[in-house]
Amino acid sequence: MDYQKDYRVAADVGGTFTDVVTFNEETGQSYYGKTLTTPNSLVEGIITGVDKSGTQIGDTKLFLHGTTVAINILLERDGAKTALITTQGFRDIYEIGRINRPDAYNLHFQKHQPLISRSLRFEVAERMAANGEILIPLNENSLVNLAVELKKLGVQAVAILFLHSYANPQHELRAKEILEGECPSMFVTASHELSNEYREYERTSTVAANAYIGPRVKTYLSEIDDRLAQENFQGKFYIVQSTGGLSDISHAQRECIKMLESGPAAGVIGTQALCQRLLINNAIAFDMGGTTAKAGVVLDGEVVMAGDIMIGGYAQGLPIMIPLIDIQEVGTGGGSIARVEVGGGLRVGPKSSGAMPGPVCYSLGGEEITVTDANLILGRIASNRFLGGEMLLDLPKSTKILRETIADPLGISETTAADGIIQIAVTTMSHVVRRVTTERGLDAGDFSMVAYGGAGPLHACLVARELRIPRVIIPPSPGHFSAYGMLMADLRRDFVQTWFKPLAKVNFEEIEKIYASMESNGIHALEGDIKESADIVLRRGADMRYMGQEHSVKVDLPIELFKTHDLKGIKRQFDEMHLKRYAFNAPNEPVDIVSLHSSVIGILQKPPSLKLPSQPSNDISSALIEMRKVYFSESGGYTEIPVYSRNLLPSGSKIKGPVLIEEYASTTVVPPGDDVLVNEYGDLIIDIYRGV
Repeated sequence: MDYQKDYRVAADVGGTFTDVVTFNEETGQSYYGKTLTTPNSLVEGIITGVDKSGTQIGDTKLFLHGTTVAINILLERDGAKTALITTQGFRDIYEIGRINRPDAYNLHFQKHQPLISRSLRFEVAERMAANGEILIPLNENSLVNLAVELKKLGVQAVAILFLHSYANPQHELRAKEILEGECPSMFVTASHELSNEYREYERTSTVAANAYIGPRVKTYLSEIDDRLAQENFQGKFYIVQSTGGLSDISHAQRECIKMLESGPAAGVIGTQALCQRLLINNAIAFDMGGTTAKAGVVLDGEVVMAGDIMIGGYAQGLPIMIPLIDIQEVGTGGGSIARVEVGGGLRVGPKSSGAMPGPVCYSLGGEEITVTDANLILGRIASNRFLGGEMLLDLPKSTKILRETIADPLGISETTAADGIIQIAVTTMSHVVRRVTTERGLDAGDFSMVAYGGAGPLHACLVARELRIPRVIIPPSPGHFSAYGMLMADLRRDFVQTWFKPLAKVNFEEIEKIYASMESNGIHALEGDIKESADIVLRRGADMRYMGQEHSVKVDLPIELFKTHDLKGIKRQFDEMHLKRYAFNAPNEPVDIVSLHSSVIGILQKPPSLKLPSQPSNDISSALIEMRKVYFSESGGYTEIPVYSRNLLPSGSKIKGPVLIEEYASTTVVPPGDDVLVNEYGDLIIDIYRGV
């Protein structure tokens, strides 16, 4: 490889595998590396993946990184010893929450458990009014005394939440200044830095989570930065945010919570780019890796965003209030463990074997059957060509453990047990797709599904059949697609400001000042990386609701509406969005604005879409690897079917299922009745059999 510092590297660290894509800007070629994630030192897995892609870190000008480290710390409750400082009288708002009781008759219902114990929540005399007026000045002496106590308690991180700081952050700014001066080694974060929206409980939960994960995430990013320096890296280091945009390391280390959906968000951005290339308006992004399955949506060409997320689920989860891509996930991946529970029920996930010890067939110490083992037993994975032959899989061992732990206890054959594991996994994954479509008022049958991740193509057609999705698209190199999506991402800063106002009483000069302030902050944050003003794009939106409603809907608003002072146009945009989300609207009802949104996007150069070399014919015989017996329940047993090498299939190839299409980091399973077309870009376009 000719090193001319024209390379960009994207590294996606998942629970099981670390994926690396290197893009050469001069030639337009991409190179891939995949390695098992190294839990004890994640940076080592990244460097190994870069080496396997045939690239040297010192010869790269851009390093992009997505990771699950932030969400994992929250889910595993393995963060820093954290204190919360709040307005006097509001110490318990974090524990009281919203008094949600989603399961009214469940006698065993458990409330959410705060990340910060009550003994580490402290009150300070101060009070700000909802309009930003100071009612009670901040007691600075009490903060100085409190800092001494925090050091004695061994606190590592501090979250600051003062009432109505979204209207006036003066007290939070001063409190942070004092604490950082008195406790320079502590991670200190204030709520207004993360969210300028109302709802005290949600803001408390968000800033508490940021403090809780802050020290570990900051250290992790510093370790990568230091290791890059050791490798003579002199380019730019960016982190993928939950919005799908990129952030520099300094912002990411302060606003760690914005990395929650870092890796999965990149996959949805990659899906949006694929939709633009194929002229598709609506698509479901379906990502199945080794640990989880995730789903997001591209609607009318735009990624569907959300303003909050519940970490741990609606019933017992903790809310995080930040702008992010609307991604839902479930603990079902290739490494998800299957087991027989008390009473004789078969369950799959959410517990995962992870990278170590991994599935039984990896022969790394795993003794529990996983979804990957089931696919191997059914013939859907080649034991001698996994990861291009780099890792040999142990089929006899998987079969033996499956028989002993699943098949014999249930009194069924190994084949039936393996097929049952796959069916349960598929049903579970279909639920996560429903959560981003049906539960959002969308019909999954109106969408194509873009499937990726190492295990996505193995199961995508089965999930599509479950939901009556007509078409599945498998992009080139699906096992690296989230990393590829990072190369399609742009620099981005998102701002939200609560601003209650009836739409009919909006003063455009006043609203323009608020947007201009947010946009100015965003442009200032990006101007060091984006030299040309023409490469910065501004987008506006607002949270709106019909007068008398409690919850709002986020609406994207074209800037032209503000230039022309078009109130009717803004109302029309809201009515249309409300109709999409809830299947009804009320055009004659008055509307309130709740919050204003601004996104400042710095456009980066994208890798081009390369077409397959032209072929004189569509003869696919040269791509045939072997004939293999594969189990399909539709066929009533094992059927000998062709296995093709994806890299050798020419553009225009048409194949009828059942068939397997293998590539370096994934295998596409096409069941009986489905049809495959290889398009000019190398995408596999699969039309799903929908019955009579």
